[in-house]
Amino acid sequence: MPPSIESLNPVVRAIVEGTAPRPAVLAAARGALPLPQSDLLEVLVAFARSEDAELSQHARQTLQTQDAVALESSLRTEDVAVSVLDYFADRPDLPSSLHEAIITNSKTSGETFVRFAKTSSNSDLIERIALNQQLLIRTPALIDAIISNPHRTSEAERRASETKREFFEKERGAQQIANELRAQGKEAAAEFIEQSEFGQDLEGSDMDLDDALFLASMIEVPDSETDDSWLGLEYIEEIYEESYEQRQAIVDKILGEFHMEDGEVGSERVSVLNRVMKMGMKDRVKLAMKGDREARNILIRDPNRIVSAAVVQNPRITEQEMEKIAAMRSIAEDILRQIANDRQWSRSYMIVHNLARNPRTPIANVLTILSRLQLRDLAALSKNKNVSDAVRRQALRLCQARTGR
Repeated sequence: MPPSIESLNPVVRAIVEGTAPRPAVLAAARGALPLPQSDLLEVLVAFARSEDAELSQHARQTLQTQDAVALESSLRTEDVAVSVLDYFADRPDLPSSLHEAIITNSKTSGETFVRFAKTSSNSDLIERIALNQQLLIRTPALIDAIISNPHRTSEAERRASETKREFFEKERGAQQIANELRAQGKEAAAEFIEQSEFGQDLEGSDMDLDDALFLASMIEVPDSETDDSWLGLEYIEEIYEESYEQRQAIVDKILGEFHMEDGEVGSERVSVLNRVMKMGMKDRVKLAMKGDREARNILIRDPNRIVSAAVVQNPRITEQEMEKIAAMRSIAEDILRQIANDRQWSRSYMIVHNLARNPRTPIANVLTILSRLQLRDLAALSKNKNVSDAVRRQALRLCQARTGR
């Protein structure tokens, strides 16, 4: 199986995949083919690791003769292939400047760092890796690789040991989890953990570490994109602490809706729902406003009006999701009214059509919508027994008016 190829050069692909003529392939292995330096190195590394003994021998010899200055320049660029960085990191005979170029390249993989930190005798470079705390957090195996290397400096050992103790050994509270998420670049998830009610007392809540991390993984909207100005007194007064029985009733209700829509409900979805419902209402509101599609799909069914209202305020909600919500008969009337009055969503024909057919949509909104419906949809609505008599009569009048009857 040919190795994966990063280069976009079709010549490189043809050579590595073996579709080029054999003389051209051999010329490339000897370094005699005119290719850009980054492309040539990717070809040579692929051949050096090839099962073709002839190609492998020529490629290894060619790589041995590469000019150190030109090679260092290539290893520092973003154009260099990951396979090239990986190959040269495993060569202990290289000058220190080349290894330094590899460990400072953002494309170098975590696995390459681990192998290098485990086997290198260069104390200075091991210490330099140990100073990169975010790298250690992203690659926990790197910590043990540094600590086990007999050539580590005392500073490298101290840094790696402190990171291990701070992030992976001590019992972590919510703030510690948030710090780790932030170090991984997951700012929105870190904000959610910091601001959550359960985050104020993780040990005293129903949550455990896995629950908190799982819920954080559902967050996709940062604070900068959310707007809670809609959360007025009328909603705030409805925030209250639910009993275990009340939360279980909500779980049963939502599972019942999923069962009616999709038939069998998978164990994974049940697990997600149970984790979400471990949170109090305030935290569910935050998740509704900041969570991903699965969080929105669950929380729009929450019977607490404030939670479902927060879903509609999520800036990442899509038109397809809103079409589905507009047709749901378990949604509170004021949520449907909110959708009908929204300028963005009311421009979608499918959304307003679903609102018109939904018996939960306030009649005043439906009567406004009817004039926008197509004739065939009006005709169907005039015969729809699920909507109110007033809606059917108005749909019939509009049909007759348009057809001249």
